[in-house]
Parts: sequence; structure tokens; C-alpha cells
Amino acid sequence: MIRIGRWFAALALLLTFATANQAAYAQGPVVLAAASLRESLNTAADRWAAKGHEHPVISYAASSALARQIEAGAPADMFLSADEEWMDYLQTRKLIRTSTRQSFLANDIVLIAPKASTVKLSVKPGFPLARALGNGRLAMGEPNSVPAGRYGKEALQKLGVWDSVSGKVAAGESVRVALAFVSRGEAPLGVVYATDARQDPGVRVVGVFPRSSHKPISYPIALTAKAASPDAEAFRRFLVSKEGKAIFAQYGFGTN
Repeated sequence: MIRIGRWFAALALLLTFATANQAAYAQGPVVLAAASLRESLNTAADRWAAKGHEHPVISYAASSALARQIEAGAPADMFLSADEEWMDYLQTRKLIRTSTRQSFLANDIVLIAPKASTVKLSVKPGFPLARALGNGRLAMGEPNSVPAGRYGKEALQKLGVWDSVSGKVAAGESVRVALAFVSRGEAPLGVVYATDARQDPGVRVVGVFPRSSHKPISYPIALTAKAASPDAEAFRRFLVSKEGKAIFAQYGFGTN
């Protein structure tokens, strides 16, 4: 009887491990994605799930924060960055599968103001941004790490106005934080992606930064080196397909 009892106990333990292993693959791929992709990627994930697949599990934040999470060992099957630099960061550390890396989306950066604001500015070399800010602050992603902040800083430097506003920057941990600062009226002006401005009725676009003022805004995608979901590569292929790109285009993204 003791042997039988031990046999059943061993069987129960084996079944427990098997069930846990199945549960690990019961969910869709775990995706870490740039904050600016929230609405568009959610729609794409819903479309994917509607085809009979498990729904992807998506976490949004600044690309810089997500890349460091992957470096620290956070479980993830896929990374979507808002710039090439943070994907490069992971690639040099052999933390992505380079054969799956592909740049597939584009964007613009814009100057925004609260919806009720009457400020008028033409975004061009030497434009009086500091004067328009007055005692207020310029909301933008952290300019030395967050992609939208990097693009914004580069553009303002190229246009010759960065030095006049660098001391007035309200740096957000992601572009969506910068967007919220302006939408809530906590900052009179901000620099965000054009797609972000489209998603918030509390802001209006004052001007678009010339594409010549900053490096091309490029969104790469890749599977992580530790990707384990059997659906991860299929979902990646869906996102970069004609159907997937059409979803992002509906939200204002350019596609490559």
C-alpha cells in the first residue's frame, strides 16, 4: 500500500508539472512594446486573436526601459522599439534573434499644445519656442534615453533652439507621460509623435518638425533570444505583413 501511495504521489507530481508546462504555453506571446504603439498594437493583437490564436500579452513603456528589462532577464518573446538604437543595444548583447529583426513602421514628431491653447508657432530654424513657453515647461520624453525625447532634442538642436529651452524641459519617462503633461494643462507645449497627438483629444498640433531636422523615426521588431512561445514568430510575421501594416496605418504610422 505504501508503494502504491508513493506511485500515486509521483504521478500527481508529474501531472502537476505537465499542467504547469501547458499553462506556460496557454497564453499568447509576451510582447514588450514602445508606449506610442498602445492603441495600434492592441488592435492588431485583437485581430490576431480573432483568427483563433491565443491573445498576446503586451506591456508598454519607453523603449529604453523595456530594453533594460530584457537585459535584466525579464521574460519576453518579442520587442518592438521606437528607435533603432535600443534594438541595436540588445543586438550587440546577443539578446535578440537578429534573423527576425525588421524595421517596419515610421512616424513624425510634432509640437503640441493643450486643446484650448491659442499659441501659434511655425516650426522652423530659430523659431521663438522659449518665448512661447514663458514660465512654463516643454514636455517631452527624457531627451537622453527615451526615443521621442532623443528625436525631439536632435530636431531642436538642428533648428538652433535647444540651448534656449533645455533648462525648461519637463522630461517624462515615456512619450505618453509627456503627452499627458500637455493634455492635463501642466505644460503649455510638448514634443510627441504625430500618432500620439491623434489619440488624445485634449491636445492640438501646433506644428510638425521637418523630417530633415532629425534622423528617420524607425520602429524595428524582433524576437528575443529567449523567445519561448510557439506563436511568437507567427505573430511577428502577421504584424509586418500587409494586413498588419494596414492596421498601423489606420493609426497614422508610416509603413516600410
